[in-house]
Amino acid sequence: MKLTSSQIDQLFTFTQQHYVEYYDLQSELVDHLANAIEMQWQVNPKCFFDEALNIEFNKFGVFGFMDVVEKRRIALSKKYNGLVWQHSKDFFGVPKIFLTVAMTLLLFTFIKLSLYKEWIIVGFYILLVGFTFYEMFRNRKTRKERKKSNDKKWLFESIINQYGTFSATIILPLNFLLQLINHGDSFLTNDYWILVISFLFVLFSLILFIVFKIIPSKVGIYLEATYPEYKFENCNISLI
Repeated sequence: MKLTSSQIDQLFTFTQQHYVEYYDLQSELVDHLANAIEMQWQVNPKCFFDEALNIEFNKFGVFGFMDVVEKRRIALSKKYNGLVWQHSKDFFGVPKIFLTVAMTLLLFTFIKLSLYKEWIIVGFYILLVGFTFYEMFRNRKTRKERKKSNDKKWLFESIINQYGTFSATIILPLNFLLQLINHGDSFLTNDYWILVISFLFVLFSLILFIVFKIIPSKVGIYLEATYPEYKFENCNISLI
């Protein structure tokens, strides 16, 4: 005997009521509970659904799903972080390395030949900082809209948001560069330092592009393949 779609929905509600926040974690628990209940019915077909569910839930002990959820959260986080790292490595393939070098040399030449080196560097700094905070603000607004509309929460999306927040620390090394520049014009007469600055600006720009543009697009593809309902959720969001 198989569970009905209504009973599957009850399992999702049951996991939510027991503090399982993320839908990808809920899905794993629901799959486990559904299989266990169906195995019970093979032995005792007369067992009621609620009774079978309570039997399975009691097997998790006094802390309920807490221990299992934490272990699965760690496992899924490791898996998701691995996907992020893999996509990041894929982005920095041989063509992108050549592009990075070319962009660095182009920016180096532009700064070196300019009479307004300090203004160019400050301008790039403001541009990167502005882009970072704009994307963080946009992501926060999107999360609030999804929370208001009671959309599902995904652990993978939460991890990506953490990467976005972490990227704000890019301001620190760039701010250090600005402090060095303030020591005098002699700092910008050294080709070595201009090359280092150019490389860091290009590198940080690519990192921000990966964090805010490339990785989120891969998240959607992965979650749609793993959880078909994710695509449906996004369709609803786009119409809000």
